[in-house]
Amino acid sequence: MAVKHALRAVGFALLAVAAIGVLAYPRPSDRKYPDRKPVRFWHMWSGEWKEVIDKIATQFNESQTEYELIALSVPSGASTKCLLGVAGGDPPDVMAQWEAVIPTWAEKGVIQPLDDLLTPEEKARFDELAYPAVKRIGTFNGKLYALTPTMNLSAVYVNVKQLKEIGVDPYKEFPKTLEDLINLGKRLDRFDKDKTLIRQGFNLGNWNNLAPLFGGGFYDFQKNELTLDRPENVRALETLVAERKRVGFDNIVRFNSGFGPDSGGQWSFLSGKISMVVDGQWRVQQIGKFMPDFEYVIYPIPPPKGGKALAGSTNGNQMIVPSGAKEPKGAIAFIKYWAGLNDPETAADFLNWGGWLPMTSNVAESKKFQAYLTKYPQFRTFVDLMPSENFQPAPPITSQMFVGDTINRVQDLALRGTLTPQQAVESLKAGVAEEVARRKELGYD
Repeated sequence: MAVKHALRAVGFALLAVAAIGVLAYPRPSDRKYPDRKPVRFWHMWSGEWKEVIDKIATQFNESQTEYELIALSVPSGASTKCLLGVAGGDPPDVMAQWEAVIPTWAEKGVIQPLDDLLTPEEKARFDELAYPAVKRIGTFNGKLYALTPTMNLSAVYVNVKQLKEIGVDPYKEFPKTLEDLINLGKRLDRFDKDKTLIRQGFNLGNWNNLAPLFGGGFYDFQKNELTLDRPENVRALETLVAERKRVGFDNIVRFNSGFGPDSGGQWSFLSGKISMVVDGQWRVQQIGKFMPDFEYVIYPIPPPKGGKALAGSTNGNQMIVPSGAKEPKGAIAFIKYWAGLNDPETAADFLNWGGWLPMTSNVAESKKFQAYLTKYPQFRTFVDLMPSENFQPAPPITSQMFVGDTINRVQDLALRGTLTPQQAVESLKAGVAEEVARRKELGYD
């Protein structure tokens, strides 16, 4: 009955379209190891990322003789198709998921807890070695529903040449507070004769990542409750709005509209259009591949005065086992293999291929991962952030996706000047409260 509730939430029209997609979607027919137990793995990567996933699948298949992992890229509508598979009794055995569905799926029985699939020794090892954010992402109501073998964090990328042009050597000095960093960014801004922005000194990032630095955030993981209207959240949004007003909303929109694709060497930071920018660790490998001689350094985002250091938002690629999976033992075997729970050296290879952060400290300390850090020393900034308790994933509630969407919506309204930061926070709290009440009334929660 719970799964039916989850499916009803998707919407009948979407289900109809998705059902056609599932029936028409090609199934892998060529089995390299037909005598082994098949383990169907769905993921949402495509393009060059799919090639990385295929390599991981191949290596898993070559590492043992019991299972054949069959990887299938489902880049469109994967979550809806998985729901249909569970309802129809034919889900994938394992799925890589980065959408905000884990709490809802866990509560409705769409996915199964991993606690019973791990041995007591493996669970104890995870509890001991997993970074704080990893535990928060995969846990719901005290049970572990996902392992996150690949994590993502943000920090400040700094164009060394452009800072030196204004007399600042970022190897020797860098702002210790967010206020000083914003002021440094102002010195790096460039405008043409018509006062049109042609280079942005510092891109602050988004509200979700900034709020924890002010000592706020949208969820209290100690008390297990939403904290949407904390004064620190208001201050964080006020900071973003003040910067937008200073440069001008239309000015920023025109500036951003001039960007091309952010892949390869076309990323706005690499093209010199932004001097300092908050972005993720995967950019390190991108720079090394496409512009290896580009001179840059990376620093943690400094907190504002009175704020909290080594803080921000975080996310990752969550590995889950759907309810009704035909090979749950094969699924957890693959998840453990990728995550490096029992073999950190092998997991380090996968992280190096994808430019990801590790789930556990033993993988970070492995010889192969340390060799990667020698090759890409800037990556170490992100690794050093992983032990911090101050990085917050999305709130672990069944309205997780709605909360995230509403945060983005009211942030945009505040940046446009339609709402004040205080009004935006009040709108966020009221909107989420209404959605929570609606879900309870309909029997979803």
